[in-house]
Amino acid sequence: MSLKPIHLAIVDESSLFIKMMKNYLLGQRNMEVVFHTSELSSLFKKLRDVDVNVLLIDVFVHQQNVLDALEIIRSEYPEIKILILSKSTDVSLISSLLDLGIHGYISKMDEPEELVRAIVSVAEGEIHRNKLLTEALYLHRHNNNNSNSRIYTVLDLAVLDDREKRILQLLWEEKSNKEIADEVFLSVRSIEKIRQNMKEKLGVKSTVGLLKYAINKKIVLIDQYT
Repeated sequence: MSLKPIHLAIVDESSLFIKMMKNYLLGQRNMEVVFHTSELSSLFKKLRDVDVNVLLIDVFVHQQNVLDALEIIRSEYPEIKILILSKSTDVSLISSLLDLGIHGYISKMDEPEELVRAIVSVAEGEIHRNKLLTEALYLHRHNNNNSNSRIYTVLDLAVLDDREKRILQLLWEEKSNKEIADEVFLSVRSIEKIRQNMKEKLGVKSTVGLLKYAINKKIVLIDQYT
C-alpha cells in the first residue's frame, strides 16, 4: 500500500452506506475520508477547500446529473482519481463512463477488500482493471468497431514505436510506473514522460484513453481476464 496518505471523498445518497464505508476505511492504513456528501452542489463547494486524491461516487445519486459532474471534475480537477461505486453491474453503463475519465468501477456487491485494492491502485495513478471494467473495455471496442465515429488507419499504429506499445501492454497488465521502468530499463520519470507523450500523440486525456486505443488497435488482448 502507498505510504502517502490517501484523501478520500464519498458521494452517495445513502447515509447508512456512507457511515458504514467511512468506518471501514478509517481502519485502513494511510486512508482518510476528508468529507462525504449526498449532494453534488456540496461536493463542488468542498472540493474548492479540501485536497482530494480519490473520489468515490455513485452514478445514481437521486435527481442529480452525475455524468455532467464527472465532466466538470475531469476538466477542473484532473488530479482527482474517480472511482465509481455503484449497485449497477450494467456493462453498457460502465462502457459509456469510460469516456468520462473514470479510473475504476466497483460494484457495491464486491468484497470490501476489493474496494481497498481499487483505492490504492487509482491513488497511484493506475486503472483498477477488474472483471467489470475489462468487460466494459471489450464492449467499447466492439461498439467502436461497429460505428463510424472514428476510423483507425495503418497510420495510427505508426505513431507509436515498439517501446510505447510495450508500455501499453504493461499498463494493461496493471504494472505500476516503477514496475514498467524496471522492465524496460528506464527511470520512473521517463515512463511518466512517455505516458504523457502518448496521450498527446493520440489525443486522449487519461490512462483509460490509452487502454481504449490499445484495445481498438489490438495492441493488447482482452479475451481473457487475468
